[in-house]
Amino acid sequence: MKTMNMLMISGAIAMSALVSGCQTTTGMAEGDAKAGNITTYQITDAALQANNWQLVDAKTTDGKKVDALFTNAAKPLTLNFMSVEGNNMVSLMNTCNTISAPYSIVNGNVELGSMMSTMMACPDAEAKFDAASVASVVGKYTLSQGADKTPMLVVTNNHQVAHFKAVAKTEAK
Repeated sequence: MKTMNMLMISGAIAMSALVSGCQTTTGMAEGDAKAGNITTYQITDAALQANNWQLVDAKTTDGKKVDALFTNAAKPLTLNFMSVEGNNMVSLMNTCNTISAPYSIVNGNVELGSMMSTMMACPDAEAKFDAASVASVVGKYTLSQGADKTPMLVVTNNHQVAHFKAVAKTEAK
């Protein structure tokens, strides 16, 4: 099981290195004519770091729910963007292993650096959650606000779309 966990995390980290995690976003507060009620915003450090981002939905490109991300409703994947000693970091909260990556915003695009992870032997469901979590944060980032005014962070890649809602900042545990 330990070997399987290490392989899954290693594969997810390798995938994050191959898919650069970039996004071109629109300017401030532009309405989406197709959706009619979605407003997109420019991605900034202040916008990302103002909240934590809790996963609320993740589907594959063929519309199937990414079940590995929803094994424990009490501990959803949550992203914590922060500045640590002058460096921007994103931490994936509620994972079995401690997972984080440096990030930067270049021309309105979120770029993730190399993922860092502890290599604890996790039970299979938690190992799958960790691998799916890494895969869900690699891609194009869009910051938007729906009709209910809740800020949303959407990460899209070639395999899935993950939706994160803004939640109040909490201390990482």
